[in-house]
Amino acid sequence: MKKNEQGFTLLEMMIVLLVISVLLLVTIPSIAKHNSSINTKGCEAYVNMLEAQVQAFEIDKGRLPENIEELITENYLKAGQEKCPHGIAMEIGENGEIIRNHESTE
Repeated sequence: MKKNEQGFTLLEMMIVLLVISVLLLVTIPSIAKHNSSINTKGCEAYVNMLEAQVQAFEIDKGRLPENIEELITENYLKAGQEKCPHGIAMEIGENGEIIRNHESTE
């Protein structure tokens, strides 16, 4: 008389692992692509916020700030907000536009 053993055979387990591996191989590149897109959109939103702070500074003081550090010392930005979320440093141009300094990424 045979016992009624319930469980998975080695072949069934290997098939499940194969399916999981294929799913991971398909989804990981997609996630990496979306991560780059999220960082780019986050940086664009950050630039818009900096431009708004430059405009607020200009309205309050009657002139453009000389640099990002002046926005921090005048409490228009918090310390540590001079870079995009993924490390691209920002500068203020002559006309108050925000310039992305790609050379100083971390």
